[in-house]
Amino acid sequence: MTYALDSNTISYFLRDEGNVRKNVELELAKNGNYYAIPPVVIYEVQRWLRDKPTKKVREAASTFGMLLQAVVSKSEMPLEVFEKAADIYIELKQKGQLIGDADILIAAYCMVNNYTLVTRNTDDFKRIDGLKFTNWF
Repeated sequence: MTYALDSNTISYFLRDEGNVRKNVELELAKNGNYYAIPPVVIYEVQRWLRDKPTKKVREAASTFGMLLQAVVSKSEMPLEVFEKAADIYIELKQKGQLIGDADILIAAYCMVNNYTLVTRNTDDFKRIDGLKFTNWF
């Protein structure tokens, strides 16, 4: 199984909050489990790291760099992801339950690649039919 890490999950991992680090280690220790970081999440985390250049954040940036090097994932978002995202957008709009574009792209990335999203943002992502997600916090 491949788990796609949401930006909040990476933030908790870097700050060692909740049970995220423990769960990442437990799941990755299982044979055949991997993780991916959607490109939109890489942008969100890089933006967060660059916005507050403190010593603690620089240490987190170093850890994030190591995390990125170990990623087992495609680094691009093929056209199919954007097509799926547009479908998700229309479906949510028709229900009157829109969420942010970044979250729609993250969900589409996970669905196209058959990944399970790891997020604490379950309120938004539960609106998307067919998206597999879990909360490791």
